[in-house]
Amino acid sequence: MRLVKRISTLASVAAVAFGLATVASAENTSLRIQTHFTAESMSGKMVAEFIENVGTMSNDEIKIKMFYGSAITKATETFDAAIAGILDCDMTDGSYQASRDPAFQFASDLVGLYFTPQEQMAWLIHGNGYEALNVLYNAHDMEFIGWWIPGPASFSSSKSVGGIADVKDWRFRSSSGLSNTVFTNLGTSPIVINSNAIPGAIVTGILDDAYAATLTETSELALYDIRNSTNFPGFYSMPASHLACRKGVWDSMPSNHQAILKNGMQALALKNNTMTKIKKALTTKTLLENEVYFYKWTEEELYRYRSTVKSSLVEFATTAAAKTLIKSHVSFLTEMNLLE
Repeated sequence: MRLVKRISTLASVAAVAFGLATVASAENTSLRIQTHFTAESMSGKMVAEFIENVGTMSNDEIKIKMFYGSAITKATETFDAAIAGILDCDMTDGSYQASRDPAFQFASDLVGLYFTPQEQMAWLIHGNGYEALNVLYNAHDMEFIGWWIPGPASFSSSKSVGGIADVKDWRFRSSSGLSNTVFTNLGTSPIVINSNAIPGAIVTGILDDAYAATLTETSELALYDIRNSTNFPGFYSMPASHLACRKGVWDSMPSNHQAILKNGMQALALKNNTMTKIKKALTTKTLLENEVYFYKWTEEELYRYRSTVKSSLVEFATTAAAKTLIKSHVSFLTEMNLLE
């Protein structure tokens, strides 16, 4: 109820501060979008390039007002703000809506069911990803338009991390929800803790080891200064940021504007992933020079891990929408001979 009141208040303020609701015609589409990334961050700069590209491809018929760094409302409330008309679109993370329906977790980080962004994008573009996701999003008056997925996470460790046996009883930092379920089922002892608190928790012994994000981001947190082993190229956490717009806004756009936004998101996904690969290569070179040990899991170990993820996802899928979505993911991977 408090969130509903907050949304109602924000709607009144937004009407004054940002003008009337989105205008969409045969010639022009104006969108108000919020992202949790700051304008100064690498991701924020890529969002700015996405806006520029969309404007160029549409001959400036699509105009986007982007609110960076969750300027209008909390990142987790962006979806509600779009539904309420305060914003038109949400450019945060679908998993923020997992409390609404656990199916939204399967619209973001599947905790290693896919090992690379290319695999997950293949399901979206060449499987029935758009259709499957929009069964979920449309039920909440939103339209899923696209993903961008930097790449898998890497952890820092003080010991060998060459396979599932090495992580038994392992006390390491994990996020809550599905990730926690997966690693508990693997026999580890995951601990939910804010990423900013990781270094102190390792030094004091609360954690054995940890992961924060990609190899580069984990390195930037200086975690390899206190733990000198890692897994490569990472595989078990791969969040996907989405673009989703209110259904009425989407339906009112001309079809060429819809196509430009979808293709613009695919271009953003490619640029983001390739930039992440470049940064990972440079980080890898530096870490090897600093005697950080890299462990790459065998195909057999990864297959076993993926099977554990599958069973955890089935356990996590407690609604009809979640069961339908995970069935689509599993069917695609089975067809690709990546899962039984």
